[in-house]
Amino acid sequence: MTAARRLALLDWAHREGAWLLEDDYDSEYRYVSRPLGALQGMDAHERVIYIGTFSKVLFPALRVGYVVVPSALRQRFVDARETFDLFSPSLYQLVLADFLHQGHFARDLRRMRGVYRARRDALLTGLARHCANRLSVINADAGLHLAVLLEDGLDDRDVVRRMAARGLTATPLSSCYAGGGGRSGLLLGFGGSTERRLVEATRMLGQILEA
Repeated sequence: MTAARRLALLDWAHREGAWLLEDDYDSEYRYVSRPLGALQGMDAHERVIYIGTFSKVLFPALRVGYVVVPSALRQRFVDARETFDLFSPSLYQLVLADFLHQGHFARDLRRMRGVYRARRDALLTGLARHCANRLSVINADAGLHLAVLLEDGLDDRDVVRRMAARGLTATPLSSCYAGGGGRSGLLLGFGGSTERRLVEATRMLGQILEA
């Protein structure tokens, strides 16, 4: 969102006494400019609950995330956390803290940002080459997946089923809407595939869309 829209959202939350959940799980991977500042950092009235994770930016098996909560909610979150299982494994947290303090995390982000940018570019190139007449990319500026809208008349759930039959995975965009009436599209991940595989996948996707 633009800065003006962010400020308007924060103003609304303050007026209504609402809490905003900011799920900022992969903002470190931004490819067209510097990473955007968090909404939580603009919040003068403590209405934002900021959620992040190291499982996305490092590796899933780490299973360490974090929440930055307004002071008014701190004890409620502590109580809820203790109800689950007291705390995350201490050893993992200590190793992660050393990894951060010694600068390894920042270096890893710089390296992996280049890796993921190349994969994103390969996916965009393949989509432009094989699928341009059947879909449009919404936004590919950041993250480990991108969203595309399908042309009118194409059922994204049917497309995903046909993709699965050929060994491809995607999420139908219509499944992400609350209620009905969502746009037909796809969420396409690229973090775990090679550049060659991504281009080949777009060729198969183009054939599916044509069919």
